[in-house]
Amino acid sequence: MNIKSFAFFIFLAFISLNSIGQQVVYSEPDKSDIRQTNFEIIGKFDENILVYKNIRDSHSMSVYDMDMKETDRVKYNFLPDRIINADFLAYPEFFYMFYQYQKRGVVYCMAAKIDASGKKVGEPMILDTTALSFWASNKLYSVINSEDKQHIAVIKVNTKNDDNHLLTTVLFNKELKFQEKQYLNVPMGERHDFLSEFQLDNDGNLVFARAVQAQQEDNIQKLFLDIKPFGSGFVTEREVKLNGSYLDELRIKVDNYNKNYIITSFFNKSRRGNIEGLYLAIWNRGSNAITTNASMPFEDNLRTDAKGENSFKSAFNDYFIKNLIIKKDGGFLLAAEAFYTTGRGGVNRNNYLYGSPFMRPSDYYMFSPYSYGYPWWRYNNFNSNQLNRYHAENILLISFDSTGHTDWSNVINKSQWDDDSDALIGYQMLNSGDQLHFLFNQQEKRAQLLTNQSISPTGKVIRNPTLKNLDKGYDFMPRYGKQVGIRQIIIPCMYRNYLCFARVEL
Repeated sequence: MNIKSFAFFIFLAFISLNSIGQQVVYSEPDKSDIRQTNFEIIGKFDENILVYKNIRDSHSMSVYDMDMKETDRVKYNFLPDRIINADFLAYPEFFYMFYQYQKRGVVYCMAAKIDASGKKVGEPMILDTTALSFWASNKLYSVINSEDKQHIAVIKVNTKNDDNHLLTTVLFNKELKFQEKQYLNVPMGERHDFLSEFQLDNDGNLVFARAVQAQQEDNIQKLFLDIKPFGSGFVTEREVKLNGSYLDELRIKVDNYNKNYIITSFFNKSRRGNIEGLYLAIWNRGSNAITTNASMPFEDNLRTDAKGENSFKSAFNDYFIKNLIIKKDGGFLLAAEAFYTTGRGGVNRNNYLYGSPFMRPSDYYMFSPYSYGYPWWRYNNFNSNQLNRYHAENILLISFDSTGHTDWSNVINKSQWDDDSDALIGYQMLNSGDQLHFLFNQQEKRAQLLTNQSISPTGKVIRNPTLKNLDKGYDFMPRYGKQVGIRQIIIPCMYRNYLCFARVEL
């Protein structure tokens, strides 16, 4: 064999391996899975992929094999006809389904244990109850967990008193054994104060923030970090200095490796002004003090890369923080996406503040991006008379070291829009260990193609080849996907108005 023949053989082998490595396998469309079906991708258990489905008063769990063939559909007859919401927490061999329902004048917060085949184990457990004199239309309880999933907290906030919010927390361990219940008073200094998202660290400590506004939908002018230690019946509050900055979208992340609480937000220098940069504060539990507190303006070259259709000064006005990824060395990666609407009912950033497209902290149940009840409720509004065009644009990526200094920054350029809903736009991230992959639809020749762009640990954007087996007629909804393996993700899609799912392997 000569050198040219050998090189050609190696090239063919590489192409063959690459095509095998990238796979897209679709489930068969089922006529019972209509457009209005609510769903939640639970994850992969052994060789089963479980997806919860709900349509009106019917609740079930679809069990798919690795070829995305539905091998079983388990009816959940133990659930009431009407539940207020459902949340899920998965472990390697089982998962919990948390749900709430109202019977007469009582709201029940329940937990059911489900095994790897989608079947209920034992009887559902009552976690907490609340007596109400009215019919609850929104969820009353929030269920959160620590990163290691050893602590689970059920949280309820009573906001009837503007001056003092009553916070009820019930803490359980992994086996749902009761650990403690606390009733906490959180003084709210001003009328328009609000509480941020809640976080639970691996030691069972509850963390959140109290933000002070001059008026509703205004920028944050003062900020306080609130910590409820495990075993304590009191909340300790510490002011976090803002250095003359005004904050808007507030995010808190627990760094369990280094015992830090990370607070981030975009900031500006005047109320409702243009976004100037990123505010960062890091509270260290060991020293019981803030170790980093900085307002970092965005550099000109980053503004140029990120601005899209905006002007240079307003380059970041449409960006919202979506991901905070902790690194073991004490640093972290921030990902933000430009999101806005245009048209008759168009929405700008000031309308989104404290109710952004990624979170709703004012409702105290922002514990996943786009948490507006069921994952794709907007898609059910396709017959709305309101003429809106939804836009999802560039992705901003910034890596920080353990001291809060910027390692690198970059922008993944994309341009997405849809007139019907925002279900097909946006992105989902997959962490393969060596890279972070960003999956999103991109318009090419009148077709929406699922695109994979990734970023290296040094901040280099990599435009990967087009995915194989992208069959025509399947419309992907990547932002509602869930990673189920080191290079595997399950993505919901629509095929001729029927809901189905695709297993994508990179």
